[in-house]
Amino acid sequence: MFQGLTAQEAARPSGGPLDDLSMRPKRPKDGADSEAWAPVIGLPPSTDAYRLLPRFRTGDRRMPVGRDLFRIGETNKSIFNLLSGWVAIYTLLEDGRRQIVHFALPGAVMGVPTSNGAKISYGAQALTEVVVSVIPNTVLATVLKDDPEVSMRLVSTLARDTSIAYDHMTSIGRRTARERVAYLLLELFTRYRAQWPGNRIEEMVIPLTQEQIGDATGLTFVHVNRVLSTLRKDRIVHFHYRRLRILDPDRLIEVAGVDPQTAMSWFERRSI
Repeated sequence: MFQGLTAQEAARPSGGPLDDLSMRPKRPKDGADSEAWAPVIGLPPSTDAYRLLPRFRTGDRRMPVGRDLFRIGETNKSIFNLLSGWVAIYTLLEDGRRQIVHFALPGAVMGVPTSNGAKISYGAQALTEVVVSVIPNTVLATVLKDDPEVSMRLVSTLARDTSIAYDHMTSIGRRTARERVAYLLLELFTRYRAQWPGNRIEEMVIPLTQEQIGDATGLTFVHVNRVLSTLRKDRIVHFHYRRLRILDPDRLIEVAGVDPQTAMSWFERRSI
């Protein structure tokens, strides 16, 4: 079922991986926020497909590995439209433990306020170098009034990512450790592969550590390592040094407990 990603595209990371998601990079000393970071000029045309506002380019920003796009408790004056790279959406428990509820890929929209002045209840951290379109809320409000197509695109994007986050929570609550890890790997592979149609391949660079997989599945590093080892021994998947290879797609779907039609719906097939 996995067709369409060239070997070059599968092996191309969006930026250097973050070894420890708990690393908290400092804000600029001058107090500048995300809108003050250096603009990005000359982005490839391929990023246009992920833009919420196709004609808005002045907010393009490049952010390094480990940068918090925004943090829990902040009041955002802008939303973040991811154009390239990987971002972890996370929450924190009182004791500092972290739960990753979603992995944002290009096209995602993050930091949308629930109401005026509301504080964000989750954080977003770059797992690779990322490029985002930082759209001020005032600009977004003006566009939404005049362009219903953008409104529908925004609603569709938020609904999709919310559904994925709900599925993650269901997976943690109802699936076994083996099923959780298989489900996450299958979901990430199909979502990423959907963005790079091309030749047949079952391999990709996935910029996650085993600790981060544990943060997303509610498992310890030791447990994740044990599950990945059994999946490798069973010739289902091989995950090593952030490179994921699908050895048996059908068995991966079976272990993840996902209906094949549901797995197919995770990515859109595009003609070449």
